Parts: sequence; C-alpha cells; structure tokens
Amino acid sequence: MARSALLNVMVQAAVKAGKSLSRDFGEVQNLQVSVKGPSDFVSQADLKAEKIVHDELMKARPTYGFLGEESEEIIGTDGAHRWIVDPLDGTTNFLHGIPQFAVSIALERNGEVVAGVIFNPATDELYTAERGGGAFLNDRRLRVASRRVLSDCVIGCGVPHLGRGNHGKFLVELRHVMGEAAGIRRMGAAALDLAYVAAGRLDGFWEVELSPWDVAAGLVLIREAGGFISDMKGSTNIFESRSVVAGNEHIHKALLEVANRPVPTR
Repeated sequence: MARSALLNVMVQAAVKAGKSLSRDFGEVQNLQVSVKGPSDFVSQADLKAEKIVHDELMKARPTYGFLGEESEEIIGTDGAHRWIVDPLDGTTNFLHGIPQFAVSIALERNGEVVAGVIFNPATDELYTAERGGGAFLNDRRLRVASRRVLSDCVIGCGVPHLGRGNHGKFLVELRHVMGEAAGIRRMGAAALDLAYVAAGRLDGFWEVELSPWDVAAGLVLIREAGGFISDMKGSTNIFESRSVVAGNEHIHKALLEVANRPVPTR
C-alpha cells in the first residue's frame, strides 16, 4: 500500500512511541507485586510516549497545532492543521498487564479528520487510514462487517467506571442493547474498539464521555472502511457531544435506535 508523506510521519511516530511503551509494559508485571504499585510508573510511560509522538510530529510539521491527552493544547501558526494524539489509550489495561492498548494519532484539517493511525505494540497491529485512500490493518485492506441485524452481531461498548459517567443511564442503554445483540464486549481501549469495527471484528460500538483523542483516528478508519459513525444523536458533532455510535449502515442505524430507547416502565 502507498502512504502519503504525512501518513508516514504519523506511522513512524506511533511505532517509535509504541516501542517505548512495549519496553515499559514489560516492567509492569514486575511492578504489580510492589507495595507502591505501578501507577506512577505508568504515568511516566504515558508522558514519555506523548513526548516521543510530539517531537516526531512537530519536527516534521512545526506549524501544526497539537492536542494531546497529557499536555496543554498547542495552537499552531498554520491555523488549518492539528494533530490529535492519545499516547496510551487503554491505560488501565496497560496498568494491569493486559495487552489491549494503543498509540492513537489523527490529523485534522480545517476541522475534519483526514488521516489516522492506531498502533497496538503488544500485538504489532498497525491500523492506518487516509481520506479517500482506504483503511488498512498492516497491509490488508479493511471493510466493516456486513451483518444487517443486531441479533447476529457482537457489539462493543464503553462502561463508565468509578467517578466517571452516568452509571444509571448506561445500564439502561446496556439493557436495551444486550436484549437485541448476539454479544456485548468491553475491551477497555476506545481507539482499538473503533479500529475493530473498521476491521469487522466488532459489528458496532457505542460509548459516551469520550475525548477527541479517543475517537479521532477511529473516525477516518471507520469511514474509509465503509462504515458509519456519529454521536448518540446521529449527528457529526462527535467531539462536542463526547459520544460515538459506529457500525455499517444497518447496524449504526439500529444501534442509534436501540441505545436511545427510553427508560423501561417496568
């Protein structure tokens, strides 16, 4: 597959940060048995990965803006372009030695995401997409799954944790979706969940209380894989609403309807 110069820069940054995370991930299980625990170590791994990504991207395009999870936003002099970065999506998985985490990098141009890279160094899976150029896992072209009814589908979701999100509202959404779907999965890394939808591993996905860096790269991956993605209201204001629903045309529509059903009366 041919990649643009910009996508190559993004891939190089993701892979370099991924190698750093892989080295740190190897230490996590040793730290699990310590009294202090690995939380501080993982925070440093996160910050180190973001610095690697930042330095690589800004070296290539110093005038672009930069929005990362671990640092203050940089407003670029370019005005039209912005990098959107999550250096370690799936931090809790990483913390517990679960190999489901990723580096996520997206490029936004004039308010629209035009390229995305999601890299899981634990599995050496590299997801890439550019607007108009298709979506790929390593060198294999991706298409969303073709199932048309929820009863045949495995659906991914995010589960609000301690101190985050509206637990009661989520339980209502879950009650509705689990009553219609073949299976529900919670994997703990939204960027990878969206990549899995693009790859056809998950038929659909929904989650709320997300940040731009959680979903930006996944947006272009799913669209370039032939899928549909919106917020929970069906609009494209995903960053503003902090919610996402994704799938092929049929499953996206069905998930929107089912997840938004009102609270049951009994």
